[in-house]
Amino acid sequence: MYHPFSWLRIAFSLTAYLVLFAIVGLILDEMALTLCLGILALLLNNYWQLYRLNRWLWHSRKMSPPSVKGMWEHVYEGVYFLQRRNRNKRKELGTLVTRFRDGAEALPDAAVVIDVRGTITWCNRLARIELGFKWPADAGQRLNNLIRNPKFINYFHEGDFTFPIEVASPVNPNKILEYRIMPYGEDHLLLIARDVTRLSQLEEMRKDFVANVSHELRTPLTVITGYLELMDNGGNDNPMMSKAISEMEAQSRRMKNLIEDLLVLSRIEASAERIHDRIVHMPTMLKQIEVEAQTLNKNKAHSINFHIESNLNVYGIETELRSACSNLIFNAINYTPEKGVIDVYWERVQSGVKFSVVDNGEGIEQAHLSRLTERFYRVDKARSRSTGGSGLGLSIVKHVLSHHNAKLEIKSKVGEGSEFSFKLADELVVENEKD
Repeated sequence: MYHPFSWLRIAFSLTAYLVLFAIVGLILDEMALTLCLGILALLLNNYWQLYRLNRWLWHSRKMSPPSVKGMWEHVYEGVYFLQRRNRNKRKELGTLVTRFRDGAEALPDAAVVIDVRGTITWCNRLARIELGFKWPADAGQRLNNLIRNPKFINYFHEGDFTFPIEVASPVNPNKILEYRIMPYGEDHLLLIARDVTRLSQLEEMRKDFVANVSHELRTPLTVITGYLELMDNGGNDNPMMSKAISEMEAQSRRMKNLIEDLLVLSRIEASAERIHDRIVHMPTMLKQIEVEAQTLNKNKAHSINFHIESNLNVYGIETELRSACSNLIFNAINYTPEKGVIDVYWERVQSGVKFSVVDNGEGIEQAHLSRLTERFYRVDKARSRSTGGSGLGLSIVKHVLSHHNAKLEIKSKVGEGSEFSFKLADELVVENEKD
């Protein structure tokens, strides 16, 4: 055991040793020779202890040090203490690594640890199953040499891991994997791959179902509407029958609007058109929407004011942007009380362009704002039925803006009005283009 004053004992022992040889030298009258012999014996003993220490450190299988007295006892005890401490640390580290590996193996997803250069450091069992990795043979291999999907390679090299991507499994093309990459420690990344095949299939089935059902409903609805018009033109004298026909016509129109909105939504969801391929002449398009808005406004008597910056165009998909803008404007017309004020803006702002529709209507409670873009969600069901809304307008806007890398912003205060707006990034702006 180390003692803070053990060096005093060592110094005292060394002094006593030399004094003893000096006394012997005085007695024999050979002081120099006797001291030289004593120092030589001390030197030989130290070399012998160094030899024993070397054999114990490199060749002995025993953990406990050799038995020795004096200064070397403290040296052996110090080395032995460090060995025990390092052994305990290694044991703790080994336990921690084992727990990490057990936890990683228990994950329901494939996990791969890579460095910043994309070199594989470690992977779990599901990575070997789902991604076809071989461990430890693939240790040190680059990730893009094993996952060769072009979409994944572009995603990895761009370095923007804000959103996950879905690509086919390198082992089974019929299986869809969702890849997420996140920082892991200081110089590493963690890749998580999850099987989303069933979710993708269900989403595709949902889209196909909505599109097919909406398409199939159009024909019988057209027939029903046609016969209702004939019955209404027949001059029926029964007031109850006239009221019933009128109500059926109104519901038929509402159902037709719902089907049209469902078809628009399905087309937007299934669209593979790229937003950078075409220029949308927004001022011209908004002028056309203004004419339609004034026609819709005849019974409402709103004051509608368009504030449009000319020659401010964007890259995008015209049909989708037209649908988004018209939905926001027509919603303001339909849901603002009569003789309201509606302002429509298309203007240059910092880092992009902004489209906004501002009204002085009744406003919307804060509790409803986060759910307005949900399909068929209605703040006031009775009022929505009276306006003939389908409940899909803002959902269409949401999908259009998502396709254009934008987001719908909603500000509203009860009794003061609402503002619906979105901003398109600078990269999509095309200025000084002639309409």
